[in-house]
Amino acid sequence: MRNALTRRQFVKTGAAAGAAVAVPDGLFAQEKKSVLVFTKSSGFEHDVVKVNSGKPSIVEQAVRSLGTRHGFEVSATKDGRIFDSDKFHEYAAVVFFTTGDLTTTGTDKNPPMSREGKQSLLDAIRSGLGFVGVHAAADTFHTAPDTEENRYIAHGEESDAYVRMLGGEFITHGRTPRLQTTNLIVNDPKFPGLEGISSPASFNDEWYSLKDFRNDLHVILTLDTRGMTGEAYQRPPYPMTWARMEGKGRVFYTAIGDRPENWSSPFFLNLLGGGIRWTIAEAQVSLDHNLLEVAPGFAKIPPPTPKPKSNASPAQ
Repeated sequence: MRNALTRRQFVKTGAAAGAAVAVPDGLFAQEKKSVLVFTKSSGFEHDVVKVNSGKPSIVEQAVRSLGTRHGFEVSATKDGRIFDSDKFHEYAAVVFFTTGDLTTTGTDKNPPMSREGKQSLLDAIRSGLGFVGVHAAADTFHTAPDTEENRYIAHGEESDAYVRMLGGEFITHGRTPRLQTTNLIVNDPKFPGLEGISSPASFNDEWYSLKDFRNDLHVILTLDTRGMTGEAYQRPPYPMTWARMEGKGRVFYTAIGDRPENWSSPFFLNLLGGGIRWTIAEAQVSLDHNLLEVAPGFAKIPPPTPKPKSNASPAQ
């Protein structure tokens, strides 16, 4: 046949045609980024991370819903061995709602993280893995020894490496009442998910008293302690939600999230969704270091909270 092409001619013709045709942007769907939700409780186990009758926890359900809305995949586990696996390195970010020393079996009896796994996590964050800490993530890997007295001491650069990465550490929270409605000062109204939110924003939750804030924080929300009840809040306003860089890794933390009903609050979910999107580089933020500007009294540590009659842990 006169018009037949040899195999070599066909390849040359095809290559030339391919070089001449521009492929439109977006023709091929981009692979979705994956986020790991990790909810092991070596210390106190919050209701929002409990798995009841095989039903996913409230935290897992909420993050999966955010993934559907914003286009990222979600996996969840309580098994600390994940950080020793090759699978761990496939994630764009991890979401922690955890308590205690995760290298111990602890309260929920799930397999612990190895010490090498903890280091693998920290190394991965410095190399670019996103990290999202929620509420009790600041009640995790306390600077040793984890005693009542040590909670009220600022350790600065001597803090646990995980605490340094996160940007702050849990001390305690009010007990009578445990839940309070107070104001959150919106320090960055342009943060993804906070668009249209007026400052201050009134909210009800269990409020953490925190310490050892890193001086490079980009503070997003500050707790207005005026009028609050309890020794834990006898201090000037201090950060409740922030973002920072740990090497190449984007780190976001919010202390909100104790109450189960808050995991259906549009205010909280939009904020958390914005934090996740930023850590996986799907949203951009101007990270000015505003700690001294918005919370000049951040370093004050409140007086110790009187011990309850029971022998309950200072955590939770």
